[in-house]
Amino acid sequence: MSILQIDASARLNGSVSRNLTDSVSSKLGGSVQRRDLVGGLPLLTEDWIAANFTPEDNRSDAQRQTLALSDTLIGEVQAADVLVIGAPMYNFAIPAALKAWIDLICRAGVTFRYTDAGPVGLLSGKRAIVVLATGGTPQGASYDFATGYLRHILGFIGITDVSFVSADQLGQDADKALAAANDQIAALAA
Repeated sequence: MSILQIDASARLNGSVSRNLTDSVSSKLGGSVQRRDLVGGLPLLTEDWIAANFTPEDNRSDAQRQTLALSDTLIGEVQAADVLVIGAPMYNFAIPAALKAWIDLICRAGVTFRYTDAGPVGLLSGKRAIVVLATGGTPQGASYDFATGYLRHILGFIGITDVSFVSADQLGQDADKALAAANDQIAALAA
């Protein structure tokens, strides 16, 4: 099994989501490739969009270079059987670095395509396990803008087997939240 572990926490030390993504990857076994987003990723620009919508055979060297990181990130996802995504909740949503990663991997004609019936994801057959860590927001609350978004965007690119390991409301009872998350990890099937 090939695992792509994506860590989006700004915290390197003492990060709940990082510790839990490590636990999930360890529980699943297999080879693990790590993509750490702590340093951030570039945001989409007009040049990036122009390169993306230029047919591949017509792209200049500069346009190919502009899309190089996106191509690398997409290649990592394509090579993985399972994505383990660490998603700490910041201000009721995902971290900006994780959103930048999503923007770079969601490419028409590469990870999804448009049809007369609507968009179709091109990364089917993969599984995603999202580790959600929150300070005070309960997972699934009306103001949890992370869970629904991640489930939707992963499905949009074809990854519909999405489950969550939740360490929510850590600020209220960290021990209880961590115990619940560890129970969820223990119950994961490899």
